[in-house]
Amino acid sequence: MTEKEYNQCVNQYADNVFRFIVKNLRHEEDARDVVQTAFEKMWVNRAEVDNAKAKSYLFTVAYHQMIDHIRKVKRIKLKDDFKEDTLVYDRPVSNTKKVLEEALSRLSETQRSLVLLKDYEGYSYEEIGKITGLNESQVKVYLHRARIQLKNYLVSPENVL
Repeated sequence: MTEKEYNQCVNQYADNVFRFIVKNLRHEEDARDVVQTAFEKMWVNRAEVDNAKAKSYLFTVAYHQMIDHIRKVKRIKLKDDFKEDTLVYDRPVSNTKKVLEEALSRLSETQRSLVLLKDYEGYSYEEIGKITGLNESQVKVYLHRARIQLKNYLVSPENVL
């Protein structure tokens, strides 16, 4: 990959990668750091990166950086922070976007990433498998389970708009 191709890649994919990471992390500054590190790694390894596969390479590196970041943050948080699993039924639901974000936040990191890659970014099962390191069958199974979990949350009486 040449310097010109790298710059084109940055211009073409920066927004998509950032959107994918920020939807997973739900924190803009952390997402910027992860995306910056992904582009930095791509720059360092640009000699080995095929320009035709730059998008896939970039999403793969960003995905792995995001997983590393999540693991790091989990080690730092106190146990009290994990009591968010309790349902609060008297909380008013203000709009669909909040309900969808809440539904996505209840998924595991892997499931959330798969849903975002497939339904938000439009990747094929094969491409998602390459990005996440899963085989195509695993992607389909995990994505199916994630969608069932989303459906069950979204149609529960306390979440119906």
